[in-house]
Amino acid sequence: MVNRFRVLLVLFIIGFIALVVRLFYWQIIEGKELSVKARGQYEIGQVVQAPRGSILASDSTGLATRQEAWLVYASLPNIKEDPQRIADKLAPFFVEDISDRQILLDEVVRLTALLSRNDVVWVQLKQKIEKPTKEAIEALEIEGIGFDPQEIRLYPESSSSAHLLGFVGKNDHGEDIGYFGLEGFYDLILSGKPGYKARESDARGIPILIGNSKEIFAVQGVDLITNIDKAVQITLERELKRGLEIYGASEGSGIIMNPKTGAVIAMASFPSYDPSTYSVWSNELFKNPTISNAFEPGSIFKVLVMAAGLDSGVVKPDTKCEICDKPIKIDKYYINTWNNEYNKDSSMTDVIVHSDNVGMVYVAQKMGKDKMYDYLSKFGMGKLTGIDLQGEVTPAIREKNRWSEIDLATSSFGQGIATTPIQIVNAVSAIANDGILLKPTVVKSLQGEGWQEDIKVEEVGRVISKKAADEITAMMVEAARIGESKWTYVSGFKVAGKTGTAQIPIEGHYDAEKTIASFVGFAPYDDPKFVMLITLKEPQSSQWASETAAPLWYMVAKDLFLYYGIQPTN
Repeated sequence: MVNRFRVLLVLFIIGFIALVVRLFYWQIIEGKELSVKARGQYEIGQVVQAPRGSILASDSTGLATRQEAWLVYASLPNIKEDPQRIADKLAPFFVEDISDRQILLDEVVRLTALLSRNDVVWVQLKQKIEKPTKEAIEALEIEGIGFDPQEIRLYPESSSSAHLLGFVGKNDHGEDIGYFGLEGFYDLILSGKPGYKARESDARGIPILIGNSKEIFAVQGVDLITNIDKAVQITLERELKRGLEIYGASEGSGIIMNPKTGAVIAMASFPSYDPSTYSVWSNELFKNPTISNAFEPGSIFKVLVMAAGLDSGVVKPDTKCEICDKPIKIDKYYINTWNNEYNKDSSMTDVIVHSDNVGMVYVAQKMGKDKMYDYLSKFGMGKLTGIDLQGEVTPAIREKNRWSEIDLATSSFGQGIATTPIQIVNAVSAIANDGILLKPTVVKSLQGEGWQEDIKVEEVGRVISKKAADEITAMMVEAARIGESKWTYVSGFKVAGKTGTAQIPIEGHYDAEKTIASFVGFAPYDDPKFVMLITLKEPQSSQWASETAAPLWYMVAKDLFLYYGIQPTN
């Protein structure tokens, strides 16, 4: 009897110890995690998305704004009707084309499956429906169907400025996020700070009226006021589309800047897309060619090289070219002029006016590889400009110690070296700005509730002296007035400009027929209001920039002369 009692006592003690250990494990070691799980069973929580900031033009009118929308959900414990009957009622509101029977049936199947779930109390049925749709669903009076406020992105100007704006899509967690352009670059401040709502509920998921609740309010995103002038943007896009049709180009782009501030006034590329329906467009169209596509600039690059030659003192505007009477041989290569015409003792101004490749080689050889490299670097070649748009790239420049004589020669006339359009127009803006390079900016100021902060003009540095800037400007004036594009020149208006026709490299060689035609210029040359670059890829009417890009530049410029009140001098 005593032995049996001892055995029971030992078993009791062992069981008690085991119970204490188990309780210690659940309450102390796993207590925090279990508390969270328990709270999840009686507490319904919901993240509240913050209103996204708007993107506004320079006059504070909308480019991308927010519009009221709703998320449709089902509270499953409150559903009284048959799930399929509810799905039949809702499906027509959730598909774009109700005439497509298969799409409609697929939507019914999807909704029925969601409404038939028994492992959750709340399911999301559809995101971002607009007010008329919400009101139509409310009129059906389906018990258990509810709405939570959301917002959708509204584009008042439709597809205008698509590459500048980017679009708002979803990340891997289904949350709104900006992609490309301003939406991507400024996503963090546009998004704001989300809030959170939580309330206690019973086992069926129904809120307890006297239960605890808490709410953290969402903080609205910041608005962006840009430098984009709607009138100039619309003009650029209209004429660019027209130019693509007239000249049969496969692609085209344009950038218009204020050289005194670095402000991007307008920027456009075609083909383009509609950011409000981005999902139906090819991913290739989302990339902004003006900041993401590298190209060999051709003769528009000559103004940068000549400016470097003038600033370094190796040439002056009236310096005579000593090798311009014939083609020049470097290693095993012969370099010719674009039209196979040669002018003995051409001045440096003549070299720019006639776009003389041999004359540019003369300037480059006078400078040498080290100086050439240093000046190109100061102009921003091989570096990001830092423009506030997501997606900017920069083609690298060959390292200084790896430059050969032929590299020096070909780069002097814009072949064998790659840039982006934004790098070129920004570098030419430095010439128009007395030799000082600025950081290009799209956004002018940030605006929140009751405050506004301006974006300061950021000076990168002086590239060339004012004297050299004035000298290369005078050369560009002559090039615009009496150069190969002289027939497009608008008499009386003070334009400084340069054409560029670059052959496109394909599989290790240059295609003789396919070109990129460009024209870069600014006006008035003595007090610039704008600098503009126009590029056309593979124009079919003519491969020459003087017959495609240059007239298109003036098509836009004529409207700008009127818009900015620029009067002819005579």
